[in-house]
Amino acid sequence: MISVFGSVNMDLVAYVEAAPALGETVTGRAFRTVPGGKGANQAVAAARAGAEVAFLGAVGDDDFGPRMRATLAEAGVDVSGLRTVPGSSGIAQIVVDDQGGNSIIVVPGANGAVTAPSEADLEVIARSDVLLLQLELPIEAVTAAARAARAAGTTVILTPAPVQPLPDELLDAVDIIVANEHEAAAITGQAGHEDAVRALRARVDWVIITLGSRGALTSGPGTGPALHVEAEKVQAVDTTAAGDTFVGALAAARVERRSPEWAVRFAGAAAALSVQKEGASTSMPTRAEIDRSLARSPHPEA
Repeated sequence: MISVFGSVNMDLVAYVEAAPALGETVTGRAFRTVPGGKGANQAVAAARAGAEVAFLGAVGDDDFGPRMRATLAEAGVDVSGLRTVPGSSGIAQIVVDDQGGNSIIVVPGANGAVTAPSEADLEVIARSDVLLLQLELPIEAVTAAARAARAAGTTVILTPAPVQPLPDELLDAVDIIVANEHEAAAITGQAGHEDAVRALRARVDWVIITLGSRGALTSGPGTGPALHVEAEKVQAVDTTAAGDTFVGALAAARVERRSPEWAVRFAGAAAALSVQKEGASTSMPTRAEIDRSLARSPHPEA
């Protein structure tokens, strides 16, 4: 089982030809409200990739809360650990341009109220094979969850976003870190991708740096110092939550005890499918879709 201790937001998405510069007003072509948040996105991605998933976090008592809870439940995620707190739910204001790029402003809302895992959360984490963590909850809560998972023998996968200083006690409890190239450079101070991999590998057993359309670099058990796994060439429509799709699918492969290289290829295939559709959770592929995508190109067996 995978547990996700993380954020859930309502994404307020505006689609434009080009994102506005500071002080500029532009006319958009569409607007959507889509349940998201890095934690919720990863939970949905993992569930659609075939895993059993439990979500731990909070929504507000506003109109967005029930809709976000329903979205997770409809994807097959166990939401018994998703609590409701007074006030507004988290929101993310997202601008997507016609090249598929995006910029995002996150307002934590109820996510900020999750300052520590509850006793019930800790019980779920201890029963899990994998715990997924991001940094949209207070860092002290993320650290406490990671340390509890390490003590219980649960594999910890961290997405270090949004970027912020990582406490030693958090890194010491992480088994797998998945960062995009910008996050990796900010965390390590290394502009070169392979240098960033080496710096992170000194602290974490398995490091993956995602490179968007160029695939991913991975270093860990069975992969050598820095293996480049290429991505399928696709036309991106919306890259929102592509990274979360990658992580959710990777976690599903980890639970199935797949080889590291196969797991990265599987995750990359899921992410490539997701960028071909608009939205965050709405763009995430099913297990059957990922398997069909992998079957179209040679890849190593698990």
